[in-house]
Amino acid sequence: MPQLIAPTTRLHRQWLASRDEWGRGVHQDGSGLRPDDEVDTADGFAAFVRKLLRESDPAVPPVPGWVHCTYWWMVDGDEMLGAIALRHELTDSLLRSGGHIGYGVRPSARRRGLASWALAEVLAYAQGRGLDRVLITCDVDNEASRRTIERNGGALEDIREVEGRGVRRYWIALA
Repeated sequence: MPQLIAPTTRLHRQWLASRDEWGRGVHQDGSGLRPDDEVDTADGFAAFVRKLLRESDPAVPPVPGWVHCTYWWMVDGDEMLGAIALRHELTDSLLRSGGHIGYGVRPSARRRGLASWALAEVLAYAQGRGLDRVLITCDVDNEASRRTIERNGGALEDIREVEGRGVRRYWIALA
């Protein structure tokens, strides 16, 4: 039975296996992984997990230009399946193409409904935080994400050209 859990150092080995399945250096939506994060060593991974937990803490000011963001990992037992994140507010850049929520499911765990399930869970959390609607975006050629967003009530606002790629922008009403 899948669960959403807070990032934890306990799953270091499983997280690395998931990362390696994506491919080293490949962007994983919703994971919070950035190019300068060192995650292969126990100490580096612990610093990465601390960073994710710190970014969700409203008592800790965000890095300039960033917003608070809560991260969850999709797991089944100790198997790492994916990640999903809720940004607590939008910057101009996030309004253009990033949105409130980002998610990614590792290749071997796709086509099981995990993204739709996780998105529904995080939408309920967002509503509990007082958001009345959230923006979610996906590339125009990402049919799986389009279906996931629409299945969860996403209403297409527009398609924009952002950094040379087409981006679908959806709003989901929560109230």
